[in-house]
Amino acid sequence: MGHSIARHRIFNNYIYETALGADRLLVSTDEEAMAKAQSGFDLIIDTVPVKHDLNPYLPLLDVDGTLVLLGQVGPLAEPNTVPMILGRRRIAGSLIGGIRETQEMLDFCARKNILPECEMIRMDQINEAFERLEHADVRYRFVIDMASLDSAAGAKA
Repeated sequence: MGHSIARHRIFNNYIYETALGADRLLVSTDEEAMAKAQSGFDLIIDTVPVKHDLNPYLPLLDVDGTLVLLGQVGPLAEPNTVPMILGRRRIAGSLIGGIRETQEMLDFCARKNILPECEMIRMDQINEAFERLEHADVRYRFVIDMASLDSAAGAKA
C-alpha cells in the first residue's frame, strides 16, 4: 500500500505480526528501537481501549504527524506537550467512523483484499470466550456462529 507499517501488540510475536501485514515489529519496551524510530511515522492509530500513557509514542510521530485514538473512551495518562508543540504533532480521536467513513474503509479493504482476522465460536462457547477475554488469551475478534443458536436452543428444550 506504499506505507511502512509497524505494530506493537501485547503478544510481541514477530511471526504473528508480519503474517498480519506488518513490515516490522516495534516493541515499546525496547528503548533502542524506540529511539531509532523517532520521527518515523506520519500516523499512529492507537486502539488501546483503556487508560494508558501516550508519551512513549508521541516522539515517534514526524512533523505534523497525528496519533489517533480509536475507540478509547475515558481518561488518559497526562501527555507531555513538549513533543507536540516542538514537532507540530497532534492527538485526535474518534469513537467510530460514521456510515460514510465505514463504507469507505470497507471499500478500501475490498480493493486491497484486506480481510478480518476472527475466531468463529459456537453459542455454547460464549462463557469460555469471556474467560479467555479476562485472561487476555484472545488474538482475534470473536464471531458467534449464529447457525449454532438453533442447536444451543434445541439442547435446552
